[in-house]
Amino acid sequence: MNSEQVTALVIGDVALIVVASWLTGALARRLGQPTVIGQIVAGIALGPTLLGRLPGDPTRTLFPAEVLPFLTVLSQVAVVIFMFLAGYEINYRQLRGGGRSVLAVAALALLVPAGLSTGAVTVLEGMFSAVEPDAGGRTFVMFMAVACSVTALPVLVAIVRERGLAGTATGTVATTAAGVMDVVAWLVLAAAFAGTGHSSRPSWLAALVLVVLFSAVMFLLVRPALDWLLRRSESRMLGQVPLAFGLAMGSAWVTSMLGLHPVFGGFLAGLVMPRRNEVPDAEVLQPMEQTAALLLPLFFVTTGLKFDVGTLDGDGLALLALILSIAVVGKLGPAYAACRFTGLDPRQSARVAALVNTRGLTELIVLNVALEAGVIGPGLFTVLVLMALITTFMTGPLLTLIGRNDRPEKEIGRVDQPAGRIQAQ
Repeated sequence: MNSEQVTALVIGDVALIVVASWLTGALARRLGQPTVIGQIVAGIALGPTLLGRLPGDPTRTLFPAEVLPFLTVLSQVAVVIFMFLAGYEINYRQLRGGGRSVLAVAALALLVPAGLSTGAVTVLEGMFSAVEPDAGGRTFVMFMAVACSVTALPVLVAIVRERGLAGTATGTVATTAAGVMDVVAWLVLAAAFAGTGHSSRPSWLAALVLVVLFSAVMFLLVRPALDWLLRRSESRMLGQVPLAFGLAMGSAWVTSMLGLHPVFGGFLAGLVMPRRNEVPDAEVLQPMEQTAALLLPLFFVTTGLKFDVGTLDGDGLALLALILSIAVVGKLGPAYAACRFTGLDPRQSARVAALVNTRGLTELIVLNVALEAGVIGPGLFTVLVLMALITTFMTGPLLTLIGRNDRPEKEIGRVDQPAGRIQAQ
């Protein structure tokens, strides 16, 4: 296949992926699910799980080996933009004023599933090794802790908006706690994966030290410099979006050179990007979100090509049941208990618990990073992708089952830290 044929096929694949994802995303919304669920299903359907089982293997015809590197690069650009948005949408003002409810939910909904997964890997090592022969070791244990405890902040925010919970006690506690958990989870994952790339890269300890130094430079030097630049009157001519895009890609390149996946650099760039009055700027968010929305379906397809539910055997199903139990029980119970203990009513507490159980795209990114680093293999990858899909799919029905109060929740003015209760205006 010559370069012209490869180019033509890549363009055709991009068109197919975008249209298919748009259709399945629209169908998911009609069914009361987040758009991302439909897009993930489209990516899986175009892979060996469904399309690849038809006569003639259309998957291999549409996505031959020659085009995969190009689709992978485009998908990684999309993921870096997405991770930039995940970091940029974290509201520092809410983090500082989150109160006891946010801190309690974040701590318990992160530590409990992480602890349960760590205990399961240690005590039930045979179940893991039956699916993942290389199970065990520091990196694997830390990865499983993150995989079972992560929450998809961007998907959660979208659900909160769609359900009319933005600005309420439920929405504020859930999104702020998810922001705290995301920051901690990515820091732990960065520490776990430092130096796990090619052998020519630094050791994990050296890579970790370099990443810490780079983060310090970003926060102590780059962030103030960008803030000064954007505050100058003539800086309006620069345009924030190209600056944000360049910051995300540059940071991703640096972390990649340091032995980490580019997603860590994208997330760090989002944390560092200056905000307007400490709140994410819509002029930056909207164009970056639109760009990510167009390109992210490519990531779902490259993920779907690595995913084949037909390979799941009895050992895989047993491990899926175990991991799903840890992920769901470890989120719902502790989050609900934390909310009740800090003053939220039962219905609000149940809604917060259902929301923080959402994993979505963030989980898929974590899994792809682990697969590329060689921390997990295709078998465990398939199990964990199913866990991500099920936990995300559960959110909508759970919120519907919980129902609403006779009167809608009022928007909150602040979180009262001393009393630990959400005060309504």
